Amino acid sequence: MSPQDFPPASYPLYSVSGAAEAPGLPEARFRDRYWVNALLFAVTLASTTTVGASMQMFFDRNLPFDVDYSLTMYPALWRHPSALLAGLPFSLTLLAILMAHELGHYLAALRYGVNASLPYFLPSPFLGTFGAFIHLRSPICSKRALFDIGIAGPLAGFVFLLPALSIGLAFSKVIPGIANQSSLQFGVPGLEWLLGKLIFPGVAASDIYLHPAARAAWVGMLATALNLLPIGQLDGGHIVYALFPRRHGTISLVLSLLLLPLGAAFLIDQRKFWFGWLLWGLALLLFGRRHPLVYDSGELDRGRRKLALLALVIFLLCFTFVPVGTGGL
Repeated sequence: MSPQDFPPASYPLYSVSGAAEAPGLPEARFRDRYWVNALLFAVTLASTTTVGASMQMFFDRNLPFDVDYSLTMYPALWRHPSALLAGLPFSLTLLAILMAHELGHYLAALRYGVNASLPYFLPSPFLGTFGAFIHLRSPICSKRALFDIGIAGPLAGFVFLLPALSIGLAFSKVIPGIANQSSLQFGVPGLEWLLGKLIFPGVAASDIYLHPAARAAWVGMLATALNLLPIGQLDGGHIVYALFPRRHGTISLVLSLLLLPLGAAFLIDQRKFWFGWLLWGLALLLFGRRHPLVYDSGELDRGRRKLALLALVIFLLCFTFVPVGTGGL
């Protein structure tokens, strides 16, 4: 991550091939290479399991997770494959959340007859994955279809994310000041804060050491928040376009510009700001603000507008201004 952490250029949720962009043209034929999907999934399973095994080792020893040190453990873990079993709670939880998200898009696309690929997973040596994406290979012809395909992923992912975070928090433990002992300090999204108060009453979020399964849900929250940014062709951008097509460009431009100073402030205080916002802002500003036209003058019904509000609530629950800070106290 993320992710994503999840670069916008490698996390497209609406990508149309040039051969089928204009309505009325015959849809191009695509040959699915399922071996590519399977290979990327297998490599991502291996990378997330390796990271998970490293996380579990730190967790069992009551030591803060160290990303840099965990990279040096790759050779040792692969020399002793049985040690990788400890990483499955992290990897399977995270991949289930990401798979649910992408299959939500995929199944919604199938419902509307939109040609879509199966999910492509992206491995990473750091948190195990840069996320996943599907490739939409034919035009979307109505705002209703665009809205449903865009929102289906975050809703499906959240259905898996919520119980995963709850169960992961139940297996977490209290270690005073653990968050400040690491060179990397992970932000606390609203959902994690709320559930933490329920499971550990009176305990500060900085004193809760997340179990690897809960950390996987944290990565899922970051992916969800990034995707629900109302910019360009991200999930949030699809939703905004379906609701306010004429305002989509302005909203995308303004929010992309706002991300730049939010990320640049990292140079002033590395603990209170996240450099990733600068990268995201630049990428979205240069490559990710445009949205394919949808020729539909109809309006979304009240039910879908309520779902848009639900997506906003999910975004606010999963969002944090500083996903990852650096420099312990």
